[in-house]
Amino acid sequence: MSEQHDEDRDAGVHVSTGTTTEAGGADAPIPELVIISGMSGAGRSTAAKCLEDLGWFVVDNLPPALIPTMVELGARSQGNVARIAVVVDVRGRRFFDNLRESLADLDAKEVTRRIVFLESSDDALVRRFESVRRPHPLQGDGRIVDGIAAERDLLRELRGDADLVIDTSSLNVHELRAKMDAQFAGDEEPELRATVMSFGYKYGLPVDADLVVDCRFLPNPHWVPELRPFTGLNEEVSGYVFNQPGAKEFLDQYSELLQLIATGYRREGKRYVTVAVGCTGGKHRSVAMSEKLAARLASEGIETVVVHRDMGRE
Repeated sequence: MSEQHDEDRDAGVHVSTGTTTEAGGADAPIPELVIISGMSGAGRSTAAKCLEDLGWFVVDNLPPALIPTMVELGARSQGNVARIAVVVDVRGRRFFDNLRESLADLDAKEVTRRIVFLESSDDALVRRFESVRRPHPLQGDGRIVDGIAAERDLLRELRGDADLVIDTSSLNVHELRAKMDAQFAGDEEPELRATVMSFGYKYGLPVDADLVVDCRFLPNPHWVPELRPFTGLNEEVSGYVFNQPGAKEFLDQYSELLQLIATGYRREGKRYVTVAVGCTGGKHRSVAMSEKLAARLASEGIETVVVHRDMGRE
């Protein structure tokens, strides 16, 4: 890589100020970069194809050490390659250790880059590998679950650094494409996008949540016979929830806390956040609270989507 950088300097390529200068030419912008990674079988190829359809220049299974070089080549294109997406996965595991060094190199050169991580549950991944009758790339002589466990361990740090985590456990191809379109189709990205997700603790925590809050301190409408059949979308159920001691105070104070967190996320360049709001079954309290919380965030200029993960599962 050092020899390549020397050659680039000789050619007049400078990647430290967000622009590149061709010898004797005008400044051209450094391409925007998205790194797509995640679990094998979680939908990386679908996500990459979606970006390709949106006009991104997509490179599949590029060794991480070559990502800065790819960006530099894009910068030489005089604006013809303005957006680059790179798929990085364990098929290139010999080079995977170089990813951290490459990310630091990109940050030093002030390259705008985001990491999209595709996640999925073990059960969903096993079903997908069994349906195509292919082994997991890391299972070796073991079972599929052994390969999945090894891959999770390998990708744990990268997942923690991701700007956007998409859990595809219950998504089909079309739903995943819709999520990618929602994040990348617009000409201008909002400062911060939030997903407020209600869920039921008895069905497990959402794996893609950045923040989790518990509404089980409020009385459960499930035990009110006339409210039990309805959900938190019902006005009577919502009214019951927010008439309980502490409900409105919780909404006010947690909304203020999220504003503080959102300011920090913007400062750190994080563009996506998922707030998970839980109750026992994900039907009453968490749904009502999620709707109110999302409305508060939207009123503060944060583009917000509400998802009720477990509503209707009973």
